[in-house]
Amino acid sequence: MNPQSVTMSTAAAITRRNFLRISALTPLAAATSSKAFAPIQRTGGPFFTPTLNAYSFLEQLNANLADPTKGIDLFGVVDFCVKNNILAVDLTGYFFPGYPKAPADSYLNRIKRYTHDRGITISGTGVKNDFTTADKAVRAEGVTLTKLWIEVAARLGAPVVRVFAGPQQKNPKDWQGAAGGASRDEVEKWMADSLRECAEHGGKFGVIVAVQNHGDFISTGPEHISLLKRIDHEWCGALVDTGKYFTDDPYADIAVMVPHAVNWQVKETLGSSLKTPRTDFKTLAKIIHDGGYRGFVPIETLAMGRKDYNPAAEVEMVLKGMREAIAALD
Repeated sequence: MNPQSVTMSTAAAITRRNFLRISALTPLAAATSSKAFAPIQRTGGPFFTPTLNAYSFLEQLNANLADPTKGIDLFGVVDFCVKNNILAVDLTGYFFPGYPKAPADSYLNRIKRYTHDRGITISGTGVKNDFTTADKAVRAEGVTLTKLWIEVAARLGAPVVRVFAGPQQKNPKDWQGAAGGASRDEVEKWMADSLRECAEHGGKFGVIVAVQNHGDFISTGPEHISLLKRIDHEWCGALVDTGKYFTDDPYADIAVMVPHAVNWQVKETLGSSLKTPRTDFKTLAKIIHDGGYRGFVPIETLAMGRKDYNPAAEVEMVLKGMREAIAALD
């Protein structure tokens, strides 16, 4: 299958209406953008495996940062990967000691050696930033932070740094509030300028900037494509969060993004709450396969308000579902 196209065989769950809505976008993007914005040229056919995003252990990791006798640290997350034969881990930046500052070389060296000795690849990291805010100083802080962690990622041997598109912490919870009345087009422009600057720095260190759809400024495939096209840089791609396309048919949005995906967050649901549909792993695996993707597809599970949330059990459930779905493709 040509990764630049989305066919009706991608998944039965994609309705005709949403298929037409999404697939119409791809040739338009290809026709109007430069070479920098283009589907990733992959060879060898689809080949992918589910891995882990450390954020799945959010509560336990935060507990450990507050009190080292509690919860779990990043080394414990690596041990979990070993136990479950998970080949790679995305080590979110804010679980490193001292974040947002760069970790000490001694810590980076220790975790690099620890993962290597256990056959685990560090597939990425991520930061907290806000490029939707009207406050230029906050956007500049986000650029500086991202550049710093690009360099950290390079020292870790991680090929990707995940960045947010929407507001974080200091600002309102939605991009409109953060943007202070600016139009979507204006906000997208200043976001693209910030992300392009980050991507330029990433190219110097061999680290890709991966923009995540976070259900806010980017909550559809067309919105994701539009931002990437405006950034138009070969060192910037999509982090596809399978639970953050808020449309009638998220699978259609996921499908159109596969050719641009440089990293993933596979969620247990198609939304941000337990009220949203559970992810159909067979449908998802077929979409990723039909899009020609090669690489890791990290799992990121969420508590979603559950007091009895057990991250280890939840990740193992998603891991089993994804492995079975991939095996069924053969």
